[in-house]
Amino acid sequence: MSSPALVRHPEDGMPTASIAEAGPVPAVTPAAAPTSFGALMLRWYRLNQGRLRATAIGIISLLAFLLVWHLLTTYRVVFFVRFTNVPSPLAVYASFVKAIHDPKFLMHVLLSCRRIFFGFSLAAIVGVPLGLIMGRFKLVHEIIFPVAEVLRPIPAIAWVPMAIMLWPTNEQSIVYITFLGSFFPILVNTLHGMSLVDPVLVRAAQCLGARERSIFREVYFPASLPHIFTGLTVGMGVAWVSLIAAEMISGQYGIGYFTWEAYSLVQYADIALGMIAIGVLGLGSSLLIRGAGQLVMPWRST
Repeated sequence: MSSPALVRHPEDGMPTASIAEAGPVPAVTPAAAPTSFGALMLRWYRLNQGRLRATAIGIISLLAFLLVWHLLTTYRVVFFVRFTNVPSPLAVYASFVKAIHDPKFLMHVLLSCRRIFFGFSLAAIVGVPLGLIMGRFKLVHEIIFPVAEVLRPIPAIAWVPMAIMLWPTNEQSIVYITFLGSFFPILVNTLHGMSLVDPVLVRAAQCLGARERSIFREVYFPASLPHIFTGLTVGMGVAWVSLIAAEMISGQYGIGYFTWEAYSLVQYADIALGMIAIGVLGLGSSLLIRGAGQLVMPWRST
């Protein structure tokens, strides 16, 4: 290939390469423009599209439920089920506005939450390790499992008289009933998780020289975590059911007692308010457990 032709510069006379022969000049790439706010929002929407869709459907479902409730109570529909005395959503909202300005209602809610916290925490502290030990050691399982299976079908409301005799105060008996309600779901689900651990993983750990404590910590416990958190979620729901039953029968404070007192005083709006408060508190508790599960098990897809 021949070299490019040289031409003399008109001013200094120095030879320079001809532009035509030197070839095309590479284009200068401009600096990348910053991502616009709209592009960021579009990207965020694509990443969270499924979650936003589920949230929107949930909101529409709740609004439809409120609309049906309003129509049934406004027209006092009687079709197998009587809505003549059921309060309307507006009446329940008025009761809620009145209750949030009443310190007594807040005290009912806080006491129920405190009882749930103590009862459920004790059930988790006892149920999870006991389930792990029972799942690992056959002798312990053979000793404890028959007793647990006899006690597990007994409903929480049947424990109320016994709990009053066992514990010196109503507060302790209510916490004990809450403990029983959440203990058995946690125990059974932990046992189920231990039974599903792949024995190949256990043998592999043993071949690599892992001791019993390491096998427990590195194999059994991580493999059982999904079932443990399932038991915690189910146990939280049963804990609220047990708590409300105990508060209605032997309690003097708490959201269950508030609901039962409203029924005794024929305050229908307060009955519905108490029921909704129980549902919201239970939902919040379950969401906290699921959030903790996502933090502990980031490898699991939700």
